[in-house]
Amino acid sequence: MKTELTKYEKARVIGARALQLAMGAPPLVAVPKGEVNALAVAKLEFEKNAVPLQVVRG
Repeated sequence: MKTELTKYEKARVIGARALQLAMGAPPLVAVPKGEVNALAVAKLEFEKNAVPLQVVRG
C-alpha cells in the first residue's frame, strides 16, 4: 500500500534532491531551456515521480 507523503517529508525530499543537483548530480527529467535553479528542477522531478529518494518511516 502506497501512502501519501506529509508536507514535511515532501519538503525534505525536494530539499535533499535540490542539494544533490546543486552539487552536480545530473537531472533525471528534461530541464526547460534556461533553467538554472536547482530547487525548481527538484520540484519538477518530484512532480514527475523521478526523484531517486525514498522516505523510510520508523
